[in-house]
Amino acid sequence: MSLHRRQVSVAAASAEGTDGGPDAGLPSAERGGRRRRWPRRKRGGRLPWLPLFIIVFLLVLPALFAPWLTSHDPLRGVLADRLKPPFWMEGGSTDYLLGTDKQGRDVFTRILYGARISLMVSMAAIVIGTVVGCTMGLLAGFYGGIVDRIVSWLIDTFLSLPVVLLALVIVSAIGPSFVTIISIISVTIWAVFARQVRGETLAIREADFVARARVSGASDLRILFRHILPNIANTLVVLATLQVGVVILEESSLSFIGAGIPRPQPSWGVMVADGRELVVSAWWLTLFPGLAILLVVLSLNLVGDWLRDFMDPKTRQRR
Repeated sequence: MSLHRRQVSVAAASAEGTDGGPDAGLPSAERGGRRRRWPRRKRGGRLPWLPLFIIVFLLVLPALFAPWLTSHDPLRGVLADRLKPPFWMEGGSTDYLLGTDKQGRDVFTRILYGARISLMVSMAAIVIGTVVGCTMGLLAGFYGGIVDRIVSWLIDTFLSLPVVLLALVIVSAIGPSFVTIISIISVTIWAVFARQVRGETLAIREADFVARARVSGASDLRILFRHILPNIANTLVVLATLQVGVVILEESSLSFIGAGIPRPQPSWGVMVADGRELVVSAWWLTLFPGLAILLVVLSLNLVGDWLRDFMDPKTRQRR
């Protein structure tokens, strides 16, 4: 009787498209559940929907569509409406959703335009830092010798530079501007990319496919950009994502102390600095731009961590 039951179970499994393996005796719903869960584990877990939502709706969309999301001017205010509280408080108005500052400027509008400044500065600094750092790291890791020693010395030197002190010296000499803050951050951030790329290149240059490329007569330039660079692209994507949050935090910090974006531009750091004297009586001046910095930087870090797990084959196998 048991042999007959086994034959019936195998026949039923075959009819359902299975081979009678370890899941053959399980109900079809449970087998389906296993098949549905496996790809999600292999991909590195669920997408971080909440951090992505915050990045899109608090950074990307305001930066791209700020003029269409508000009717107020971020640089000009109405003195008669100065220091109005948010709309849900007594004395507030729906014309100023998050209240106004000392000059009667709409806080909500300045946060939207502040996202544009943060995105512009971070993208420019990341692009410059990636290009310069990736090039220097590839050359140092591939050629070694005197090239590696010189690049390594430069990396250590620039990583040891205090960003705040460097910014204060440069700003005191030439004045604050967009170009100045982008240059200051780029000077310090390229070394982070160069150090990571150098380490990856040192490991990859000893691989068999690089040796075969040499034997086939490929030039150094082709080996660098055709064989080595594609193998470190995942690392660059993850590192760039994590560094966006670092750049936004550095820009806000420098703007807060007066060494970043010049007033009256609506940088988030400038807004926090302008409201620190009224933090008790007009708390919304510092709270809302501070929350914007916190949420965006935290979300970028969470997305970067997810990308690191998603693009790492070893992590996907462990999952």
